[in-house]
Amino acid sequence: MIRTTTSMAGLDPASLDAADPLARHRERFLLPEGVIYLDGNSLGPASRSALAALDSAAQSEWAEGLIRSWNTAGWFEMPLLAGNRIARLVGAEAGQVAVCDSVTVNLYKVLQAAMGLRPGRRTIVAEASSFPTDLYIAEGVISRMPGARLRLSGRDADTLEELIDDDTAVVLVNHVDYRSGELRDMGALTTKAHAAGALAVWDLCHSVGALPVELDACEADFAVGCTYKYLNGGPGAPAFVYAAKRHYARLRQPLSGWWGHARPFEFETGYAPANGIKAFLTGTPPVLSLRALMGALDDWEDVDMGQLREKSLRLTQYFIDLVEDRCAGHGLALIAPRDPQARGSQVSLRFANAYPAMQALIALGVIGDFRAPDVMRFGFTPLYLGFADVARAVEALREVLDGKLWRDPAYSARAAVT
Repeated sequence: MIRTTTSMAGLDPASLDAADPLARHRERFLLPEGVIYLDGNSLGPASRSALAALDSAAQSEWAEGLIRSWNTAGWFEMPLLAGNRIARLVGAEAGQVAVCDSVTVNLYKVLQAAMGLRPGRRTIVAEASSFPTDLYIAEGVISRMPGARLRLSGRDADTLEELIDDDTAVVLVNHVDYRSGELRDMGALTTKAHAAGALAVWDLCHSVGALPVELDACEADFAVGCTYKYLNGGPGAPAFVYAAKRHYARLRQPLSGWWGHARPFEFETGYAPANGIKAFLTGTPPVLSLRALMGALDDWEDVDMGQLREKSLRLTQYFIDLVEDRCAGHGLALIAPRDPQARGSQVSLRFANAYPAMQALIALGVIGDFRAPDVMRFGFTPLYLGFADVARAVEALREVLDGKLWRDPAYSARAAVT
């Protein structure tokens, strides 16, 4: 495991890459020539298997099979089949994960379901630093419940733990903070919530596919996550939802669409929810996106999650050490945790001119992203990134800073997506 007392800055990247047991996975991905991609925490690149699956779905299943493919190509079962494959990556027993809708929609479903499991309690506890959609959905849920309230760490108290009390119904937590990359202790916080009689809902968007997740072992109640970041499912790929099976007998989710009906093709007038996780399905699934995701998940079948985490920690530590060695004196501030065990698979730096600096860096072929007001984010995906990539990225960052390339007015014009 990484030790924080010894800098990695002096290590030879070629030697580190030569000893990397995950290096063989790189050839599975289509990465543009000359680009170092450090934004897999926003959108993963295309993999050969994902594109092959998408092509087969379009050219054969759709074009040739037509409506028959709902049965002959297994389209009908895909939300649960994909869910079972993701279950292995999030430490869940099969049958507790479904792929459907978006993170936003799934979060609404699980928050409403969780609140229904705790009648008489009116409080959702979350983080003020949470990804905004989580807070928007939580605000929407409480707005429809008289007397309900949303309490936030960073606003109403310093920590989440201080806010959890006997009126708390749900604790909503980001496993990895989207800005800083801080990793939460899932087991400890879930235990704290349960001790107060509350339920724990985890947002896994920045952890699934980046590090081992143990939903069942930590006794999490619900979780949501996306598949287009570290899982490389493609832009707009459907999200997933997890619900612990111990809740199935009592839970109800509010979006009672026909795909979650016990007998959707009986076309009954009244709604009868399906059993188990299938009850979280709503409308007709996006077949082409699901097929691309199924192809992307092929790439995970032989991945050792322990090796993945070890390489992630080494990549992020190498980047931090090189930045502090090569880019000192330019006003960069590390906001990612220095403790490796408290860090996800990204490094975030605060810089006064973060947006134009990131645009200048992208122009040099190193793609990261920006988060308002002043954060430069760099994601490190162990399956296709190497240590030589990290070294070259830091040299490009040094070039941007030493040459003050960010002063070019062209880099200050804000695009719609940052």
